[in-house]
Amino acid sequence: MHKQLRFRAALLSLALLLVVVGVWHIATAPRAAAPVAAMSAEEAEYAALMGQAPAAADAAPAPDAGSGFPTPAQFARLAAGHLGDPFYDNGPNDRGIGIQLGHSLVRVGLGYLLAMLVAIPLGFVIGMSPLLYRAIDPFIQVLKPISPLAWMPIALYTIKDSSISGIFVIFICSIWPMLINTAFGVAGVRKDWLNVARTLEVSPLRKAFLVILPAAAPTIITGMRISMGIAWLVIVAAEMLIGGNGIGYFLWNEWNNLSLANVLFAVLMIGIVGMALDLMFAALQKKVTYAE
Repeated sequence: MHKQLRFRAALLSLALLLVVVGVWHIATAPRAAAPVAAMSAEEAEYAALMGQAPAAADAAPAPDAGSGFPTPAQFARLAAGHLGDPFYDNGPNDRGIGIQLGHSLVRVGLGYLLAMLVAIPLGFVIGMSPLLYRAIDPFIQVLKPISPLAWMPIALYTIKDSSISGIFVIFICSIWPMLINTAFGVAGVRKDWLNVARTLEVSPLRKAFLVILPAAAPTIITGMRISMGIAWLVIVAAEMLIGGNGIGYFLWNEWNNLSLANVLFAVLMIGIVGMALDLMFAALQKKVTYAE
């Protein structure tokens, strides 16, 4: 039954994709130019002087994948070109999509790892102490809603390094979902299990790793999954500001070059990588989920 549902969902997804591509093709298909009325000799001479010769007016502009909205065929050729050689490096403003994504993933990975090292242990401590939870909660509620990009000017001024500032922005936006979910998961561990551990005189360290961590793991992974989605979302905007390299810089640079086809390709790659990261955490969440 489950396999049949997945197969039917895949067919429906494919059908929706074909509909989208079909609408895209119809919307971007070249249209025939309207017939030009015959002009007198005087009108033809005036048009030539104005740079509007009849021959030039009759000629339909050739479609260009580099500017304007591309057709599906043009976009497919451009994507094949990018994916065929994703790691070329011809200078700061001409690097392959693989290099650009690599820079973004490194920034996200470093900022996310720092957030994990801070948020999960701190969340454990907060979740196990109701007093500490109430004391720190106001600070979390004040800092959590602040846009990560609002921290960028402060980071650039204090750190004075654009790349490290980007990592800091990932850190500051990733820490809150992990911290809150970890504290919530630890605080929500069933009291029966804690009482059994206390009865068996389990040491606090063993209780944390053998009782609390497995029980809170699904909630912690959920927080990590949310944090990764936010981190990948923010890095694109951050790289538009800091420049240099990364998928966000690539997208903004192609927009400045008026290459809408490359902008669409960058958007597609951002979505695909984001989906891959989310699927990775979904698989990890399934591994640690248990039925009570």
